[in-house]
Order: sequence, then structure tokens, then C-alpha cells
Amino acid sequence: MALSCATIGSAHADAGNFPNKPIKITVPWAPGGATDVIARLIGQRMSEELGQPVVVDNKPGAGGNIGTGSFTREKADGYSLLMATSSTNAINPNLYKTLPFKPVQDFAPITQVASVPNILVVAKDSPFNSVADIVAAAKAQPGNLSYGSAGNGSSQHLAGSMFLKATEVEITHVPYRGSGPAAADLIAGHLDLMLDTGSMPHVKSGSLKALAVAAAERLPSLPDVPTFEELGYPDFETAAWYGIVAPAGTPPEVQEKLNAAINHSLQDAQIKSRLEDFGAVVSGGSITAFQAFFVSEIDRFAILVKNSGARVE
Repeated sequence: MALSCATIGSAHADAGNFPNKPIKITVPWAPGGATDVIARLIGQRMSEELGQPVVVDNKPGAGGNIGTGSFTREKADGYSLLMATSSTNAINPNLYKTLPFKPVQDFAPITQVASVPNILVVAKDSPFNSVADIVAAAKAQPGNLSYGSAGNGSSQHLAGSMFLKATEVEITHVPYRGSGPAAADLIAGHLDLMLDTGSMPHVKSGSLKALAVAAAERLPSLPDVPTFEELGYPDFETAAWYGIVAPAGTPPEVQEKLNAAINHSLQDAQIKSRLEDFGAVVSGGSITAFQAFFVSEIDRFAILVKNSGARVE
């Protein structure tokens, strides 16, 4: 796969004084979720950098496909951006038979904003206090334990599938319509575990215990929780990621200006602190780096989706 080169269209004439009006970030998920929170956080800081309002427009539905598909019809002038995610732009191309957008050709990646590693969590009163405890119980009674997810093909499902393969155990997958209901059932004791990206508030409140993080390094917000690699499971890294993209054909000079504004925003100590409190790892970087990552993630998730057996027609 290769990204199509950005072409200079009618917006080129306005590129020199960009931006001179409000910028919109489409979030293909409902308000209040991780994507929405991160978009609003970075959008507010971008507004200060660029001197124009940055507004968030939520367009949820069909696993993020509705908002992502409608975004590709926006004008390629830099005033319409999308908060792309690993779910919509890397998993869905491998999960859905048909999509209302072309996974690579329709987008001009600008900057990766952050990633949120999956965390292995259990209820506060769970008898499991380590990954070893879970593995031992699962091997003693194959299929007796259960893990929840936000649905077939979700990041939690794929992380759970990775966990089963890495530990060579059988644990029953229970898909929900969103990670919120799954987390609620985990807290209530109806599930045994989750590999989740949105459980940090529950861990901080004490309603969930974090046993391991699927990241290269320990999270600053969970310094006492080991990585899977530390526990003997190398290359066990999986995370939900978030990044800003523009429509394909957005003028290169506009892309560069947006990239600089986002990177400056991510260097803000308050923004970094709030993202880390959310369980996120701040990213940033060049357009070229995000382009390469964007494509590589589609290929990487092709393997994970295939291994999980997930499919949505």
C-alpha cells in the first residue's frame, strides 16, 4: 500500500493566509468517549496556536464508518479535519466487507496525537492479583473465565485474542455494545477480565485493579503496573491510537501548518498531563512518520483481525 500524493487543488490560493476562518474536527463517535475527549482537548489548544476557533462535530454510527465516510466528501482546504482512530482507520478496513471510504487514498495524515495502551483489568474484589493467577485459573478450567469487549473486532476483542495466543489459554469472549457496558459488568463481577483502553478512571477510583499494560514501557500514570514484556510475554503491545487527518488533496503547506500547530499543542505541559491522566501516551511527530504508521497499522491489524476470527458484514 502507498499513500496517494497530495494534489494542489483550488484551495491552494488560500493556503498562504491559512487559517482565516473556523476549523472543524469531525469525531466519528458519540460525545463523551475517548476520541471526543482527546479531540476537544487538542482542538482547544490548536485554536490558541492558529488564532481561529476549532470546533468538534460528532457524527457517530456504524462503528465510526458514518462519520469517517461523510468526512471524505469535505473540501480539501484544511478547514475540515478528522480525528482518525485505530478502530475506524486500521481495524474497520479489515473488519467490514465494504466501507464508505477508501482506507488510504481518501486521507492526508497530518499528525498522530496519542495512543492509549490496553490495560489488563479485573474487578477490585477479584481473586486474581496477577497475570500468572489468571493464566493458572484458565489452564485449570479452559473456557470457564470470560473477558469483555466493546464488540466483535473492537480493540478490546483483538487485545484479548492476542492475550489468549500469548498465554495459550482458553477464555470466553463476551462482546458488548460499547466498552462502557462491558466495564460496568466487569465491575459488577459478571466478567473476569478485560484488556481495555478506557478503564483508567475506574482504576484510579479503585473499582478496577490493573494487572499489566500492553505497552513498551510502564505508564507514567501507573508506575507500579508491569508491562506484559516484563512478565515474560515479549512483543505484547497493543493500543488504540488517535491522529488528525485531512482530506486527500489538502495543500502541502496547509498540512505543514496544521502539523506544526498540533505538535506545539502536544508540547504544552497541561495538555500532556491531562492526556497521561487519561492513560494516553503523547505522540506527535512529522507528517511522513504518521503516513508510514497509518499504512503499517492497516497491515498490522489485518493479521490481528484474521487471528481473532472477527468479521462484520
